[in-house]
Amino acid sequence: MKDFFYAIQDLFVNVLFAPFDALRALELDNWWGANTISWIFLIILCVAIVYWMKQLKIFNDNNEEDKTVSSHSFL
Repeated sequence: MKDFFYAIQDLFVNVLFAPFDALRALELDNWWGANTISWIFLIILCVAIVYWMKQLKIFNDNNEEDKTVSSHSFL
């Protein structure tokens, strides 16, 4: 059972967090490069949020969503 948890630890530490470790190492070498990568991710996030809001507005304008109080059975 211990091996299972060590495998999870190894997966997260050595595989999934590797990009964060690389970004941390890049920040020590090149501050501008690390911040450029961060700004690129922020721009991608902003574009995705704007796209999502536009899609929500399209569905709202078409009145496709049921907004009644009893629209869900658990209510």
